[in-house]
Amino acid sequence: MADMKQATLKFPSPPPAQPPKPVFVAGEPPPKPEPYSLWGSHDPALFRDPATGVYYTYCTGAIARRSVDLITWETIGKVVERPPNESSDWVGDTGIWAPDIIKVGDEYRLYCSNSTWGVRQSAIFLAVADNAEGPFEPRGIVLKTSHESPVNAIDANLIVEETTGDHYMAYGSFWGGMHIIQLDKDTGLAAKEGIGTCIARRPLWADGAIEGPYIRFNPDTGYYYLFVSYGSLKSDYNIRVGRSRTLLGPYLDPNGRDLNDVDDDRCEIGLMIACGYRFGSGQGYMGPGHNSVLRDEDNEWYLACHIREHDFSSPQIATMHVHRMLWTPDGWPVLNPQRYAGEQTQPIERAWIAGEYERIKLSPLVPQGVLNSVPMTLAEGGRFECCSIVGQWEQIDDTTIAIRYGSVVETFKLTPAWDWQRLEPTLALTGMDTRGVAVWASKI
Repeated sequence: MADMKQATLKFPSPPPAQPPKPVFVAGEPPPKPEPYSLWGSHDPALFRDPATGVYYTYCTGAIARRSVDLITWETIGKVVERPPNESSDWVGDTGIWAPDIIKVGDEYRLYCSNSTWGVRQSAIFLAVADNAEGPFEPRGIVLKTSHESPVNAIDANLIVEETTGDHYMAYGSFWGGMHIIQLDKDTGLAAKEGIGTCIARRPLWADGAIEGPYIRFNPDTGYYYLFVSYGSLKSDYNIRVGRSRTLLGPYLDPNGRDLNDVDDDRCEIGLMIACGYRFGSGQGYMGPGHNSVLRDEDNEWYLACHIREHDFSSPQIATMHVHRMLWTPDGWPVLNPQRYAGEQTQPIERAWIAGEYERIKLSPLVPQGVLNSVPMTLAEGGRFECCSIVGQWEQIDDTTIAIRYGSVVETFKLTPAWDWQRLEPTLALTGMDTRGVAVWASKI
């Protein structure tokens, strides 16, 4: 980022380099994760242990990692040996997918999926431990589904209802969509039989492509936020959001569309906060999804997801990205387009904002491909230019700007960040326009 006096803003330090991507050989077992590698972090559940302050992720394969800063991660290894016999006998396999964790009193409860690819003969089981690193011992099955079921029992997420303190589990993948059931707080198992309430689904033309529900409550806005993944995890995965005043929904997007609405032939329902992207000539990424969300003790928010390097021609191994999550003035979550490197919110003078940017508007597509950045200029006098579009920009407060062109207004939060493509400090912009479309930009 040229022509900037870096002493006047605090930028993140250069993050450590990641180990090289592992090589998979057809017919051979996948390589074991290196101690500090994020490659192979599939379906990451982000958790801060309230007892120690250490951060953890739990991924498919029951692989756990730990960190003290959300930047450098150390692999712990497998924390659940195998599913209970009742589950593996039902499924016919011992694979463990997509764990999620909650601490209840002194007990750590890890909810794991047991399934095989592309079927509904699945189960979600509970394993427990007295610490965040396990080993976790299976307690029992929470929910199981069969080929005749209208839903698929995988991708568990745990949420506590703010008013009553009751425990719930959201779950689901493809087929009948995302559902939520109530749990028994004492045992952690299902409070009653049944598949629960449907909170999000896709039209049949999209092959029912929705999964990975994740719900978090924001006490500053008074809303529950439902994050879901649209599309195929190996290609056009993208993350959508709806919000509701009540845990059981309905979850609506910025345009008032219900995430349960199947009349969506343009794939526009849900605020899309992440999709495949490429800034400039840097590494492109595709398929961000199956995210988790963490509200830290200092009221900072983070989102973790798995993502793949852009290459549709051959299968790509997933890695994990962690992003700082910010909030628009009207209470919608948006992501810092640059991965988290320790950046801090701070006042930004107007002189820092003017300059050249790479910009991506996260417009929904069918299918959702990889969006490439385009040049954007914020001139010192307040002129905005983006290709053939012209308008004006103004500073709203120390961390917020607005861009106006035609009838559109885009509102952005600004954060000094680390440019992972250019390997240098940058000023990152993230926001949303008045039509409910997210926008990213990164200064060059």
